[in-house]
Amino acid sequence: MNSGSGVPGNENEMAKVTLKPGTMLNPVPAVLVSCADGQIRNLITIGWTGIVNSEPPMTYISVRRSRYSHKLIERSGEFVINLTTEEMAKEVDYCGVRSGKNEDKFKKCGFTPVAADHVSAPLVAESPVNLECVVREVHEYPSHDMFVAEIVAVHVDDSLFDGNGRIRLDKANMLAYNHGEYFGLKKVPLGRFGYSVMKPKTRKRLNRERRGFRRKK
Repeated sequence: MNSGSGVPGNENEMAKVTLKPGTMLNPVPAVLVSCADGQIRNLITIGWTGIVNSEPPMTYISVRRSRYSHKLIERSGEFVINLTTEEMAKEVDYCGVRSGKNEDKFKKCGFTPVAADHVSAPLVAESPVNLECVVREVHEYPSHDMFVAEIVAVHVDDSLFDGNGRIRLDKANMLAYNHGEYFGLKKVPLGRFGYSVMKPKTRKRLNRERRGFRRKK
């Protein structure tokens, strides 16, 4: 068996099954996007989101044109990305399968709307992190429209900061979506950015800091 590179394959290599093209990029975030237009407000669950730029901080969400929230975001040019937790999983799922056209999903799910600083869409108080977003570009595709937006403010629960002022999102019980199912993120990290090339002295220092944090708890 030969690999695509022309290099002879290893007889012990794992076999692959070729599938038709599809959206097989997993896991993805399971976020609640809040939007508003005048007195109307809504929540929609989105999995297709991510970061596209650092300075300025830019994000995107992809929304079907048939969704009620699409019209609200299109008219207002604003939305809030609310990160979610394991405890919110059932409500997050509900907001993804029910339309806000005929009900207030904030009330239905027991979420608390909080006024944002820069946009008309409310924050979800129960979310550990909220990103206020202003749409800068819209890209139209056959099934979805991509709203590319600038992140104009970030709100984080004060309980997620440690004694050194570091944000501990690993303590937030974050939620992810993986091929049709919801999962909590693993609580113990396998490593941190750059750990594959970390100097032994740096690794020892970080281990000391980690042990010190655990003792404080």
